[in-house]
Amino acid sequence: MKLTTQNLFEQCYGKYAIAAVNVFTMEQILGLFSAAHKCRSPFIVQTTPVARNYAGPEMLLSMIDAASKIYPDVVYALHLDHGDEEHAIDAIASDHYTSVMIDASHENFKDNVSITENIVNKAHLKNISVEAELGVLSGFEDDISIDEKYARYTNPEDVVNFVDKTKCDCLAIAIGTSHGAYKFSGQQGLQFDILKKIQERVPKLPLVLHGGSSVNHFEIENINKYGGRLKTNAKGVDSKELKESIKYGICKVNIATDTRLIWTRIHREFFNNYPNKFDPVVPGKAYIKAQEDFLVKKFDLLGSINKIDDF
Repeated sequence: MKLTTQNLFEQCYGKYAIAAVNVFTMEQILGLFSAAHKCRSPFIVQTTPVARNYAGPEMLLSMIDAASKIYPDVVYALHLDHGDEEHAIDAIASDHYTSVMIDASHENFKDNVSITENIVNKAHLKNISVEAELGVLSGFEDDISIDEKYARYTNPEDVVNFVDKTKCDCLAIAIGTSHGAYKFSGQQGLQFDILKKIQERVPKLPLVLHGGSSVNHFEIENINKYGGRLKTNAKGVDSKELKESIKYGICKVNIATDTRLIWTRIHREFFNNYPNKFDPVVPGKAYIKAQEDFLVKKFDLLGSINKIDDF
């Protein structure tokens, strides 16, 4: 059953969070849907503009649609992640997506409001939920790099004005995370003081945590063991902090880096151990299983297992 993200958030707010998983390939999609089926967990499947450009929207959406037919009992939303105006409008017109993100966070406040409001007006006409972003995350958003010194937290004082003017359904906020494998330095973690102030100003508004991957050091170490060159000081979001954030309105946790690390580890390990092999099916199957196992644990951490009865 395909729902809007708003449908999901109305049930989960303050109780559990929904994993929002970025997908590029058939293996990622199958691993995600099979994990959700196994756990009876609602989820959000996300495509980015880069993923849409890579596979083509028709191919990507057809694979997602096929997976939903293989696992007809799953409950999910289909979301455009980090869309610009062009991609958001195209997604709204496609009649596939139930939710879109318009990311104008790199613009000044006034322009962010104007661009977001325009997308909200178009999306709401078709009962599509809209995620906006206020504040800029450091790190990498696919092919967009944002230098650390330009990163800025979401200003709680701006949130009420922004939400009132745009009528967005949920808001991605910058509270210390970043995209990519190097989310934190030193002892830095989620900025709960900012998160609490935001929730106080917009109670019941679903909040979104981008850069929600944990960055398992097992994956980093094994990627490097088999020829990788990833930095060993990579650090993701602490599991305890992630669970704590749910009570303060975090309803959606974006996951992309972790699944990419698993893909890299599986394939480096396989082709290192079997240098005479070239068949993509064997490591592909191993990746589907590893993706499923990882997401089962993530659903459990977010508290969403056996929650499809809420819908």
